[in-house]
Amino acid sequence: MTSAENPTTDATDGTPGPGGYAAARLGLLQEEARPGASRRSALAGLTDGWLSGLFAAAAAESGVRGAALVAVGGYGRAELSPRSDLDLLLLHDGKADPAKLSRLADRLWYPVWDLGIALDHSVRTPAEARKTAGEDLKVQLGLLDARPVAGDLGLLAGLRTSVLADWRNQAPRRLPELHSLCRDRAERFGELRFLLEPDLKEARGGLRDVAALRAVAASWLADAPREGLAEARRRLLDARDALHLVTGRAGDRLSLQEQDQVAARMGLLDADALLREVYEAARVVAYAGDVTWREVGRVLRARSARPRLRGLLGSRVAGPAERAPLAEGVVEQDGEVVLALAARPERDPVLPLRLGAAAAQAGLPVSLHAVRRLAAQTGPLPVPWPAEAREQLLTLLGAGEPTVPVWEALEAEGLISRLLPDWERVRCRPQRNPVHTWTVDRHLIETAVRASAMTRRVGRPDLLLMAALLHDIGKGWPGDHSVAGQTIARDVAVRVGFDPADAAVLATLVRHHLLLIDTATRRDLDDPATLRSVADAVGTPGTLELLHALTEADALATGPAAWSAWRGSLVADLVRRVAAVLDGAPAAPSVPAQPGAEQERLAVEALRTGEPVLTLHARQEADAVGVELAVAVPDQPGVLPAVAGVLALHRLTVRAADLRSVELPDRLGEVLVLRWRVAAEYGSLPEAARLRADLVRALDGSLDVPAKLADREAAYPRRRGVVPPPPRVTVVPEVSSLATVLEVRAPDAVGLLHRIGRALESGGVRVRSAHVSTLGANAVDTVYVVDADGKPLPPAAAATLATAIQSALT
Repeated sequence: MTSAENPTTDATDGTPGPGGYAAARLGLLQEEARPGASRRSALAGLTDGWLSGLFAAAAAESGVRGAALVAVGGYGRAELSPRSDLDLLLLHDGKADPAKLSRLADRLWYPVWDLGIALDHSVRTPAEARKTAGEDLKVQLGLLDARPVAGDLGLLAGLRTSVLADWRNQAPRRLPELHSLCRDRAERFGELRFLLEPDLKEARGGLRDVAALRAVAASWLADAPREGLAEARRRLLDARDALHLVTGRAGDRLSLQEQDQVAARMGLLDADALLREVYEAARVVAYAGDVTWREVGRVLRARSARPRLRGLLGSRVAGPAERAPLAEGVVEQDGEVVLALAARPERDPVLPLRLGAAAAQAGLPVSLHAVRRLAAQTGPLPVPWPAEAREQLLTLLGAGEPTVPVWEALEAEGLISRLLPDWERVRCRPQRNPVHTWTVDRHLIETAVRASAMTRRVGRPDLLLMAALLHDIGKGWPGDHSVAGQTIARDVAVRVGFDPADAAVLATLVRHHLLLIDTATRRDLDDPATLRSVADAVGTPGTLELLHALTEADALATGPAAWSAWRGSLVADLVRRVAAVLDGAPAAPSVPAQPGAEQERLAVEALRTGEPVLTLHARQEADAVGVELAVAVPDQPGVLPAVAGVLALHRLTVRAADLRSVELPDRLGEVLVLRWRVAAEYGSLPEAARLRADLVRALDGSLDVPAKLADREAAYPRRRGVVPPPPRVTVVPEVSSLATVLEVRAPDAVGLLHRIGRALESGGVRVRSAHVSTLGANAVDTVYVVDADGKPLPPAAAATLATAIQSALT
């Protein structure tokens, strides 16, 4: 009986047939006691045994001699994850009858397919395999990891020898090609350690890059830093194993909805712990890649220059590379920053900061050997730091873009955490808000980079740079990160050597680093209580100046959705008003806002016709998203839900909005002026005339906006995905003496503003002003409301209204 007739055992040697292999494989994957590398190795061994049995039976039946079954790629490295595909090469000497060879291949491939295992296969002679490798870089990379499974081992030995020889001989041409592939992949998939849903294999710092580093090492041209690299590779493979077991399918993308289960499978606390572990591994791989590719470039440049040098010098031999001094104990050599021959790290605790500052100012990479020597030999700085150490840190932070790679080189060897122990809590810490582009630690450095361009705007650039570095340092602690960060910033400032007064300013900047952007986008700046509260929190004009620059740097370093000309103008207006208060100007009672020329024209037309008037035009700022819509409507009930509903019906997404009641001089009546920044969900923008016509109908009741929105939602239900947290509506106390302030935080959704407006109308309140802000998938809307007499609501009524709005949104 053949193995095809008995699915559990092989007739030739008792190895498991397809059925037995499948059962043994399932049992192995369910063994909780053998995770990680042990299971991957066992799975590869089990698969080897099964395929060996298949090969022996198929070769005997087909009569083929001089053939071998070879594992390549990940299977060749014995890195089989639960749902990994099999990369197999059927190698033959070219003497077999093609029909017999085809029958042998079928007897190998079909059992694999029958079990639902993905298969990448080929049938080649050694010469064909070598020729294909010479033409296709990916084939050559796979063959570098070739491993025999069954058959004539001599065939593979000869092929491996020739492929390795070709790889080393062709390294000057092949390695730049491989580097280009790595860069292209990074462009497509992003940087693994900064993604909320990273691809463990393809993103920069992932498993593909680990394989590329192995290939570079095999070329003998350069070698990757080995410290920590094997452990990083193991972590990434473990995460992929757990992902396969959780999802039951092949895949490398760590989706949000699967992260908690993957973390539990790996014995980690939660999804954040998982991401941090993955990010740590990716950081090690990415840094090793930077060092390795820099070394490859240096070697290739040296090789290309050598023949020309020989031609110029004849028989003379060039001496050692020139060393140009950069700072005390720091020199440049061959395009890198290294330690001077006379440097004594054990006697110079400032040397790591001096080297980092010199490298960043020169825009040069730091030598790996130099950083490792500093990590091994440099002693701790005294506390407080000497003035030179503080100055060198600020010089490093103020260098701009070159700060990033230098900081990461120091961080990779633990020098940053040694200098600033609080850094350890934010290192590789994920940020769940999709508005953020970076992890916490990288965001802090990016903020310093942005702040370095603003140092001419402030009187104390040193405090600005230090505040940029520390503003989110509290995110490593429970509770409000601004509150926790205030204490940490004060302690760090004293440690670094700032005097108590400067430490107090830094603590204030960290505590209130969100104050300006939150107030400008969510509060009524015409309310004197708003300006007074900001002035009291800031304290001095100098601190306000620093906070303004820090706010902009923080937002620019967060991501494209966090800053725009629109937001910048709102913050600048707030700063101007608060500066006047700090200079002694009274926070006078609010007066009706004076309309601009365009608003006055619209308001006059609205009063004249008794109907809404609107304009729709593109904004001029280069970074603006969407277009600006201005609407003027004679004051009447239902304006906010009507306008918001019409925009939703026309598939316009609201990015920001502002609603105010404007009184025109020498004219009777008030006009509501609404300014919106909107963008089309898809397609082109609607015509202004159509918007106006639907708005007229919505206001007179002939257009049933809620019904239309309900019909559209029923026809196009939202896709299932990660369930967002529920909406939250709160009464914000003590920010206005003229109105009750309600803050709505909810997932951004079609008709959100319309539902808020309807709930307000049902509550019998008037909207004094409204301020809408959308950040990514989240909306933060603030409304100032008064009762029928124009007064703030009593506390009980305000709480009831907040509950009603929240119910309307749930």
